[in-house]
Amino acid sequence: MRYLHAMVRVQNLDESLDFYCNKLGLIEHHRMDSEEGRYTLVYLHAPEDTYQAEKMHAPLLELTYNWDTEDYDGGRNFGHLAFEVDNIYETCQELMDAGVVINRPPRDGHMAFIRSPDQISIELLQKDAPLMPSEKWLAMENTGTW
Repeated sequence: MRYLHAMVRVQNLDESLDFYCNKLGLIEHHRMDSEEGRYTLVYLHAPEDTYQAEKMHAPLLELTYNWDTEDYDGGRNFGHLAFEVDNIYETCQELMDAGVVINRPPRDGHMAFIRSPDQISIELLQKDAPLMPSEKWLAMENTGTW
């Protein structure tokens, strides 16, 4: 398993970039706009993590700006931690065997979500290309929220 990023939802992207980049000193690694999803993702890294960020795309801070703003209460502005795994199906099965609920199963062979005991969302992403869909996971419903 490899740590990838933490995600924070922001209400004003310009103010947030001013804070994280101009004041805190983080560096913008890359960004992605989604017209369909109506959001912008901006990935930042610390100056001393430049080599790792360029080579491995980690460790990063993901700023998520939803174009249709909302008030984030109850800590909802903190989104999730993300980890890359070698085999998402095996990892999810091991977690289930250990009593962890898979909130968003890896139906696509690429992504799953679980929650910590403190209800922090954790995204699991398949290393490299998605695995072929598996019947077991295709049929599994979402449980709770993530």
